[in-house]
Amino acid sequence: MPEFDKIYWQNHWAPAKAGRDQSLPVNPYLPAETAPLAVGSVLDAGCGVGTETLWLAEHGWRVTAADISSTALSTARQRATDAGLDNRIEWVETDLARWEPERRWDLVVTAYAHTDTGQLTFYRRLSSWVAPGGTLLIVGHLHGHHGNGRHDHAHPDEATATPNAIAKLFTDPLWRIDAGYENVRTVHRHGKAVPLHDVVVRAHYGRP
Repeated sequence: MPEFDKIYWQNHWAPAKAGRDQSLPVNPYLPAETAPLAVGSVLDAGCGVGTETLWLAEHGWRVTAADISSTALSTARQRATDAGLDNRIEWVETDLARWEPERRWDLVVTAYAHTDTGQLTFYRRLSSWVAPGGTLLIVGHLHGHHGNGRHDHAHPDEATATPNAIAKLFTDPLWRIDAGYENVRTVHRHGKAVPLHDVVVRAHYGRP
């Protein structure tokens, strides 16, 4: 399994790679799964170059955007400035596997982020940052369907998860699974069509 540490992510978000990834659209699950939610505060955990962060800010959310990579954050912040959205975003450079924030958010979202602790441990940690009445939205790579080495999208099993495995994190009666499914979609990277096998889970914290 790769060491998903700061060095890994600094290399991953090297300027050339960061520039290419700016062309990717927001993942389609973010608009779909946040549509029923009241706009409020949101943590984008593992924001990368800020594609989801910018979409959230454009749609009225007060965003905290956190990532371990200063390279990614620099690119994301410039994009936000260019779009006139920087005043709606707080930027945090941190290791999400060890960060101890002193607040909670109405929405915590993570899209394809990995830490060196494994996915389920990471997702459990994120759940502790959701405010009562809030939502956790997880978009990740589907276990067993994460590339075949022909593209730059291959991931080890430890960096993927199934909807059932994620749902088992939320057996406490204060949690309710509102959505949990798998999906296959195609993105175009470097002139190639790349299939993404995704897992999406949206969970609500606190009794209605």
